[in-house]
Amino acid sequence: MGPISNFMEHHFRHFNAATLVDAAKVYKAQVEGGHKMMVTLAGAMSSAELGISLAEMIRKDKLAIISCTGANLEEDVMNLVAYNSYKRIPNYRDLSPRDEEELLKQGFNRVTDTCIPEEEAFRKLQKHLIKHWREAEEKGERLFPHEFLYRVLLSGELDSSFETDEKNSWVLAAAKKNLPLIVPGWEDSTIGNIFASYCLKGELSSSTMKSGIEYMVWLAKWYQGQADKKGVGFFQIGGGIAGDFPICVVPMLAQDLEMEDVPYWSYFCQISDSTTSYGSYSGAVPNEKITWGKLEASTPKYIIESDASIVAPLFFSYVLGE
Repeated sequence: MGPISNFMEHHFRHFNAATLVDAAKVYKAQVEGGHKMMVTLAGAMSSAELGISLAEMIRKDKLAIISCTGANLEEDVMNLVAYNSYKRIPNYRDLSPRDEEELLKQGFNRVTDTCIPEEEAFRKLQKHLIKHWREAEEKGERLFPHEFLYRVLLSGELDSSFETDEKNSWVLAAAKKNLPLIVPGWEDSTIGNIFASYCLKGELSSSTMKSGIEYMVWLAKWYQGQADKKGVGFFQIGGGIAGDFPICVVPMLAQDLEMEDVPYWSYFCQISDSTTSYGSYSGAVPNEKITWGKLEASTPKYIIESDASIVAPLFFSYVLGE
């Protein structure tokens, strides 16, 4: 183990810190034992530059598939091509409504302490994507949202626009490996809104973009081919649709398709800052998933109640042996 892992072993002995180390050890053992692992990204992890550690996990084959929100998909690439125009506001808690209006007038969209520049980020990416959307429609092609972004990145047309080290982009690392991605609810992302606007103007057909149902069908087939009898591990950052959508594939296969011997998810860990609550998926304890046919009583289950922007890079560093 490297210095980060040794530090964690020495200092992280109790409470959430100990859970972090326990969960990382089992994740590492699962990968070394031949289990495939899914990582899910909620929130604004890409704007938090989680790609610095996640991209290395992808390059080192420590995960097999990612489920993410449309925001995380696009914001990683926007950070790559517009890094110098981003604006950080350490005192964001002190902003007044008027201050927020001024940021909007300046062309910034704020995510906590990070302001994304609309013209340099969203619009720069839009110019490239619309070309690929139109070309696909002319050829009668239909692709998933992430496949279009992979196509743009692998074409090299954005290379001259990179403003930060490309090794810090997890989407670029994923594109180079053609890593399977699931992007449920992509329509509510900014790029999803932009695509919808072209459909409203009659310039594109909505059918050019594959849907969430098609993502679920694809995932069901992928799971059957990859799980064997071992199952697939599930590492969830945050809550919401990025996690809830893919975890449902197991009960769907077993209960709705009435398939026999469908392996449960082999491991579950969630980093969450949601308070354990009533009726909330993000705030539900892992044991609740047993009643939904997602996990078994014997499945290794962990919940690390902390800030994912702090915990996830440490977790990944431990798995990588850093």
